[in-house]
Amino acid sequence: MPRFTEEQLNQMCRPASDTEETKLQNAEAILRKALSSSTIVQSSKYEIFGQGSYANNTNIRLNSDIDINVCYTDGFYYKIPEGKTANEYGLGNPTDYSFQAFKTNIEEMLVAYYGRSEVIRKNKCLTIKGNTNRIQIDVVPTWRYRRYDYANNRTYSEGVVLYGDDNQYKQVINYPKQHITNGISKNTDALRRFKRLTRIFKNVRIRMDNDSYHPNENITSFLLECLAFNVPTSTYVKNRYTCSWNDILKDSIYYLWDNTKEDSTTYNEWGEVSELLYLMRGHKWSRQDVHDYMYWMWNYLQLG
Repeated sequence: MPRFTEEQLNQMCRPASDTEETKLQNAEAILRKALSSSTIVQSSKYEIFGQGSYANNTNIRLNSDIDINVCYTDGFYYKIPEGKTANEYGLGNPTDYSFQAFKTNIEEMLVAYYGRSEVIRKNKCLTIKGNTNRIQIDVVPTWRYRRYDYANNRTYSEGVVLYGDDNQYKQVINYPKQHITNGISKNTDALRRFKRLTRIFKNVRIRMDNDSYHPNENITSFLLECLAFNVPTSTYVKNRYTCSWNDILKDSIYYLWDNTKEDSTTYNEWGEVSELLYLMRGHKWSRQDVHDYMYWMWNYLQLG
């Protein structure tokens, strides 16, 4: 018999509350107000938008912090095909302003508004402490990033880039807007079951960790969302009119376990939700991590 009843799984698949969008809008409004009170960086030179589990509507904790991207839009970093030159893509001269300067300027603006004690500079973000009046906000300064994929035209994919304080030469590139768009599309095609399964995966991971049942720090919430994204849509809609979460868990976990076997090649082509970065290349998790975790999750859930 499965460990969790359908009623329990239905509880797990729900959002932390019905007010995620409101909380995100409020956090963005708070940040806009704080930054607009300073002219260190003019508001016309940056864009503010949500990212992470709140923006993607996959969060499971009421008290989880909110990630807000502050993206510098008056310049961009780029990557062009090997052997090509910037002039061939109409790219002008480099600016003297840098990512590090932008992050420091945003920090100065937040400190001027909230006070030094309320703003913590971290490796990849600036944290505004939460209190009784506001939720904790992780402000993520980024620059625009263009990836030119083709040698013979100027078409590019636009994302964001940042550099951690611990390594100011290593780029961290993401495509948060495409992540949101593709997540919504997958969820629609999957009869709204993709994001619900993502929340179940996250809740089960917490329970496994709390029970000290084969915990693995490489299995992150982001990875679980991307794995759920790579489960075929047909698995979600196998039965369009009734939804058995234990059946969906069986099919999805088996699919992920089976396609991360040592002789499989499928996993190597899986993408992040943005579909612009590979999921199983260049991350801290490995094929073996995912394969083993699916095995232990199956057993933990007592799926048979």
